[in-house]
This record gives sequence, C-alpha cells and structure tokens, in this order.
Amino acid sequence: MKILYALVVLFFIPGKNLFAQDVFSVEYGYQADVKVYVVEHDYQADLLVYKVDHSYQADGNQGKWYFTKHDYQADKKIYFVDHDYQADLLICFVDNSYQAGWKEMGKYHLME
Repeated sequence: MKILYALVVLFFIPGKNLFAQDVFSVEYGYQADVKVYVVEHDYQADLLVYKVDHSYQADGNQGKWYFTKHDYQADKKIYFVDHDYQADLLICFVDNSYQAGWKEMGKYHLME
C-alpha cells in the first residue's frame, strides 16, 4: 500500500513544472546547455521570450524566462553568442507576456 501511495504522489502531484524556464546566463560557451542569439525582429526568431520577475511566472516551455542569480538554480544555462550562425536558438525579447511563444517548434526540444 505504501508503494502505491508513493507512486500516486510522484505521478499525480507535480512539484515544479517539468519544463520550467529558469535560466542562467553563463560567461563561456562551453558552460552552456544552449547557445542563444538575440535577433532584432520577431519574424527572425525561433522563440519569442518575455522576461518575468519571479520564478513561478516562468510556467512551462512557453518563452517566459526567469533569469536566476545562480547557475545551480537554473533549469537551463544559456550563453549569448555574438553572431546568429553560432547559435542553437534565435530569440527575440518581447514587451508583453502574451507575445511569448515558439515560432519554430523544431527547436522546442532545446529548452526542455
């Protein structure tokens, strides 16, 4: 009975979202999970990103990012590259949370 209860707790009572978007910007490319380039226009981006003020607002892999103060707090470590051809992911920062989201679903897996 205890095993059944433990399984129910593990699978049906989620803690933190499995694909939360707490990110940390590292200093060197070799430290990063994903290399990112910031484009000027939203039509150039794979992902439209909205920076949130609190970790709990970064709900799922939907482009709402919370930048952590320490690398161990992050779900993903990113490195901002100087040129688009160096990047795994092209992003564009947006002004409103409703604008955030994926434009190129083929790269969705990079932030899972």
